[in-house]
Amino acid sequence: MKTLSVIPLAALALLPVVLAAQNPVIHTMFTPDPAPYVHGDTVYLFTDHDEDDAQYFKMKDWLLYSTTNMVNWTYRGAPVSTATFKWAKQGDNAWASQAIERNGKWYWYICAEDTAVGLHGIGVAVADRPEGPYRDAIGKPLVPGNWGYIDPSVFIDDDGQGYLFWGNNGLWYAKLNEDMISLGSEVMPVEGLDNPEAFGPMVMKMDYQENRRKMKTGYEEGPWVTKRNGLYYLAYAAGGVPEHMAYSTSDNINGPWKYEGRIMDEAEGSFTIHGGNIEFKGRNFMFYHNGRGVNGGGFRRSTAVEEFEFAEDGKIPFIPFTKDGVVMPIGHIDPYRRVEAETMAESYGLKTDRMAGSEHYVTSIHNGDWMRVRAVDFGERLQTRIKAAVLNSKDKDAVIEFTVDRLGNKPFAVVQVDNDGIVEAAVANSVSGVHDVYMLFRGGDGELFDFDWWITE
Repeated sequence: MKTLSVIPLAALALLPVVLAAQNPVIHTMFTPDPAPYVHGDTVYLFTDHDEDDAQYFKMKDWLLYSTTNMVNWTYRGAPVSTATFKWAKQGDNAWASQAIERNGKWYWYICAEDTAVGLHGIGVAVADRPEGPYRDAIGKPLVPGNWGYIDPSVFIDDDGQGYLFWGNNGLWYAKLNEDMISLGSEVMPVEGLDNPEAFGPMVMKMDYQENRRKMKTGYEEGPWVTKRNGLYYLAYAAGGVPEHMAYSTSDNINGPWKYEGRIMDEAEGSFTIHGGNIEFKGRNFMFYHNGRGVNGGGFRRSTAVEEFEFAEDGKIPFIPFTKDGVVMPIGHIDPYRRVEAETMAESYGLKTDRMAGSEHYVTSIHNGDWMRVRAVDFGERLQTRIKAAVLNSKDKDAVIEFTVDRLGNKPFAVVQVDNDGIVEAAVANSVSGVHDVYMLFRGGDGELFDFDWWITE
């Protein structure tokens, strides 16, 4: 009989302090340039993907996640890659993106290297569902490659007119036709995004453009366009390298834009910052990326989220970085309905598959790895059994220990994973009320199994 590796009790005792953090929100992959989109009762999160071994920008595909309560995120696959676009450089340079739904279709705007010119251009993929399958909508760049043509941001105004903004060290925009896959105007530059007052009177007397290049307080890249109470908001990475997040406002989508100030400081562990804000169920959230994930850095970046409130005059306040992130969930997880294993708030050591489609699972599971699902509502029902669906089982002595509130607590169920398919166990101690659920994976050396879903009965 193989013996299980031991996790020291002293180490478990320290875990509640370590596990309190919510940021970054995705732990299984690096997820730079977050682009959230609210659709009904769901927030979809479209991200880029830094490779685990990246020492420079090493990016091959784009990822999708979703949430209904802002604390647990469900992996929805890697629906789009450079292979989706035959005109793009294959296997690299899959940079920032943003997606939107219109008339039942999903449009995912990406920037990739246009091989015809050797510079990034803007492409668009289309699908009937957010998770795809996606296809290149026009078989060529929507905006052909040019210097600085990166970071698309799509916006549909109240009158139904769509717009596409993009740019690094310069910002451009164009109208979108209703089909969302063709431009409805010429490409136009956006002027006036610098904040000359920030230089002070001495610098104002000097050559402004030259000093902007030296001091870099203005627009850099990563535009994010929204509208609230008739006012247009343009958030963006500013200040050169390292970047901070700032914003400008306008009464007209065509400008002029008024500089409003800094939203966030330079990202922790990353020389770039990129994101944007959404309103979801009456609450406001600012997304961004940092380099704080395990083995993170400037080329291995992770999505983080902060909750904020607009000021009474409509201004976006300065938003400090936190480890807590979103503290109060919006709704709960129902453990009596199938819970996908790839739905989690936090994890250690785990990965998710790298497939397109709608079926996904957790992989790279080893002894001592774990995951946390927040705000699970057991109600007042007495549970009798817990079931889990697994595949690719490699260790017949492997188990999943289900615990509430902290890993050091006694498991309320221990499921033996001795075969593929559905494995189950009796619930030793019934749970009531709302709790965080931890799943601790135990076994011998090597990879244990892949994890598909779980449910209580």
